[in-house]
Amino acid sequence: MKGAVLVTGGAGYIGSHTVRQLVAAGYRVVVLDDLSTGHRWAVAPQATLVVGNAGDAALAGALIDEHGVDAVVHFAGSIVVSESVADPLKYYGNNTGVSRNLIETCVKKGVARFIFSSTAAVYGTPDKVPVAETAPTRPINPYGKSKLITEWMLEDVAASGNAGAFRHVILRYFNVAGASLDGTLGQAMENATHLIKVACEAACGVREKIVIHGTDYATPDGTCIRDYIHVEDLARAHLDALRYLERGSASDTFNVGYGRGYSVREVLKAVEKVSGVILRMEEGARRAGDAAELVAHSAKIRTELGWRPESDDLEAICASASRWEAAFRRADAQQTRASDGRKVGSR
Repeated sequence: MKGAVLVTGGAGYIGSHTVRQLVAAGYRVVVLDDLSTGHRWAVAPQATLVVGNAGDAALAGALIDEHGVDAVVHFAGSIVVSESVADPLKYYGNNTGVSRNLIETCVKKGVARFIFSSTAAVYGTPDKVPVAETAPTRPINPYGKSKLITEWMLEDVAASGNAGAFRHVILRYFNVAGASLDGTLGQAMENATHLIKVACEAACGVREKIVIHGTDYATPDGTCIRDYIHVEDLARAHLDALRYLERGSASDTFNVGYGRGYSVREVLKAVEKVSGVILRMEEGARRAGDAAELVAHSAKIRTELGWRPESDDLEAICASASRWEAAFRRADAQQTRASDGRKVGSR
């Protein structure tokens, strides 16, 4: 059996996929999640789930001691760009403040390896696409800023000379989407804003329409362009990052994306194709904090971490998301009917 890994936010979308891969690889996994957006059912049964806040230094420290944790994968945080614009203090609290406390706890407890879930939003509107890790970081929304400040904290701790064995990997995600290939895990967050998730909800009748936020960007069809990465490939990047640190490698930062972009309209066409449903679309105004184009230069993670994506296909990503969404809604409807039946029977 390999060492123990503490996964904050491990009941969430990306975290739950990563937990399952860690368990399959032989790691002992402890999940710390407040379940504000995560779900108990998403946590692999072989993992230990503790409900609590990742910024609670006493709790995190106790779990590190109790389970002999020598690595932390930090997902916990808030992720909605538009919400961060409307409520920036929430993001500096949930993202930056929580991360600061967790990093301090790890350093004090002698945790040697720390993997941080960051974002391509730290680049803001890049000068050049695809964007490399060396590009200037100029976030244009509080979400991106809150993540970048955490990156700075990690870099400053590493440079301080007072961190002991503590080393880190920062993974800058591009746009994650899709569901597990066996159909058992997917994105179950309520009021989601991710395009493929929203489009699949519309295909299932959960949403009446799709609003295209901005059609006047300087892109071929006027809509935003993003680099979409399958959640299973993103989860695998965390295992590759952990193994990289286990080899004694130095702290570093890596983009996680495929290196190709698709517009909003192209994504919606793909969802229509795989679902067999014609979506009702409506053109709307731009959302605050959205960049026109974000596509990863991903050579570094492939070369240095040996990351090899297996699901680099937009239609395959959309198909996995569509299948999971349909199954999730059927299960939800069945549960509702069963609940209603129990209520009737109790009268």
